Amino acid sequence: MAPIRVPLLLSLLFGLGYPLVDARFPGLAAIIAKGAGVGLLALAAALARHWWLAAIMAFGALGDVLLELPGLFFIGAGAFAVGHCIAMVFYACQRRPGLAPLDRVAATALIGFGLAMPALVMPEGAAIGPLMLYAVLLCGMAVAALLSRFAPFGTGLGALLFVISDTLIFIRMGGAFVGSPLIHGLIIWYSYYLGQALIFAGVMARR
Repeated sequence: MAPIRVPLLLSLLFGLGYPLVDARFPGLAAIIAKGAGVGLLALAAALARHWWLAAIMAFGALGDVLLELPGLFFIGAGAFAVGHCIAMVFYACQRRPGLAPLDRVAATALIGFGLAMPALVMPEGAAIGPLMLYAVLLCGMAVAALLSRFAPFGTGLGALLFVISDTLIFIRMGGAFVGSPLIHGLIIWYSYYLGQALIFAGVMARR
């Protein structure tokens, strides 16, 4: 674990400090700080030779950066979608044996949430097809994580925080906020970053 301590500590520094950088130094510095949070998790996974996890985190970091660049929002969402697909394949190969009926009910409920959520939060008449596809991939990733052998309070919880973060992005796209726009944005970022960090920790703990 020694070789990955430095990137992990730097990831925490950038991940927890990104909102402050964004407020004080908007622009390129903020984009670098945003990408570095999860990008350094990808580096740590690569140093540990965990290539699946490195790819998952790398596509997340790429999405973080692309979302901040003008006109590249949907390309950024596509990068996240690729990461979700990689994660689903990886988690499916690590399926937990002896799934209980409650596991299957929770999985069905999550996929149902992905199908319904865009229509529930977007204005009437908005084009929701691409958003629904993304939401289903997002929730599929969370289902695969929860049904994997990785700790439910690590990787599984992290995946659920990811779902919460992106749901709040959809809500903001629909013109609503939890509290003020500032508070809403902070919840989005910290639920996302902490979710990614928990996914990383849960997978690394069960190597």
